[in-house]
Amino acid sequence: MPELPEVETVRQGLAPVMEGAVFKRVEARRPDLRFPLPPGFVRKLTGAKVDVLSRRGKYLVVTLATGDSLIMHLGMSGRFTISEQSDTQPGQFAHNNETDQKHDHVIFQMRGARPATVVYNDPRRFGFMDIVKSENLEECRHFKGMGPEPLSNHFSVPVLNAALRGKGASIKTALLDQRNIAGLGNIYVCEALYRAGVSPRRRAASVYGRRAERLFPAIVNTLREAIKAGGSSLKDFASAEGELGYFQHRFDVYDREGEPCKACGAVIQRLIQGGRSTFFCPFCQR
Repeated sequence: MPELPEVETVRQGLAPVMEGAVFKRVEARRPDLRFPLPPGFVRKLTGAKVDVLSRRGKYLVVTLATGDSLIMHLGMSGRFTISEQSDTQPGQFAHNNETDQKHDHVIFQMRGARPATVVYNDPRRFGFMDIVKSENLEECRHFKGMGPEPLSNHFSVPVLNAALRGKGASIKTALLDQRNIAGLGNIYVCEALYRAGVSPRRRAASVYGRRAERLFPAIVNTLREAIKAGGSSLKDFASAEGELGYFQHRFDVYDREGEPCKACGAVIQRLIQGGRSTFFCPFCQR
């Protein structure tokens, strides 16, 4: 599933054709994705002007001048394709570069400074779209109880300490919990823990203090570097310009089981936590 850097890359690709534009025409080719589309989906979007396209955790949020917000989640295989004078793809998460048009489920025709057609394609239909009142955004079912954005001013060492205090779960599990920090996923948690020298098996509560002081910048810097690199193309993820993400070439531990640690030469190990693979160096991470 795409994590914060990949979703942010998609947002950056869509923003130039969506922000300030109007939904000239909306086509929903099926009544549902992972969940049913909200009542009045087409009617509420048609003719609405986009004020801003933002991101909350792993979600895209389209704030409309009507007072509504369109919330979009890519799921496992969702991708957007922009058609202007040439085709660009602001996010791919499936094995093939070319999309199968039979999975084009939602189509937005945008009228603005850069008229474009935005197509949402999702073979597995794990993604979803919803519409909520903008004034109730933070209290809606998708965002209620969600933790702070790790790249915002709301995230700091004291905030991280507060989130970990008293937690008996492993630090890996705690960081994946969206109630503690928004947007973190398996790849970047593994990488941040390595950079901070913290074992993924350590109890979250024990990271309080000095370890949290190392972990905080590791999280922030890992995410910023991944966004700058265009995310991680483990399959066919591509930016709005059709370029692949390159952060996977900088992985220190993720998906490197059996390979030598870049710092100490020890063998990178893998374990299963919460049903997910965790990659780490047993010597560098304590």
